[in-house]
Amino acid sequence: MKPEALKTLRYLSVEEIQKHLKNFEYITMATPAPDSFKDTPIHFTLFLNTADALPEDIQKAIFSKFLDDNSIRVPIEVMSQIMPVGFSQTSYETFMPLLLVKEEDIKNIPNVPMFVIDFLADSDNFSEAKQKGLTGWSYNC
Repeated sequence: MKPEALKTLRYLSVEEIQKHLKNFEYITMATPAPDSFKDTPIHFTLFLNTADALPEDIQKAIFSKFLDDNSIRVPIEVMSQIMPVGFSQTSYETFMPLLLVKEEDIKNIPNVPMFVIDFLADSDNFSEAKQKGLTGWSYNC
């Protein structure tokens, strides 16, 4: 049985997003990867609370530390760049980050630029995404 989809109650305005992000360094999101990626069953998105273009060596250091700290292995399809990110209120306590890629969403959902690292991988530390098919996110100060 597939888990129920998260329902957006409302999108935060740009001003609300900026105020909300003042207390966080980054947000980690883990979702189930498409079924065709058996060796990398988790889709990770790391939202860094910056709109600055990061030098390659800084990106690699952040990524390596994140992988090590979370026992993440076999990262593939790694994308890192500044992207538009919106936030929605759901039934969860914290606002859900939304990586916006469709032009229609970028135009219609309030968003801010953030440096994003997006990839597929495996880890035993994210069983909710890997085994239960759930999406989750955590804010890190």
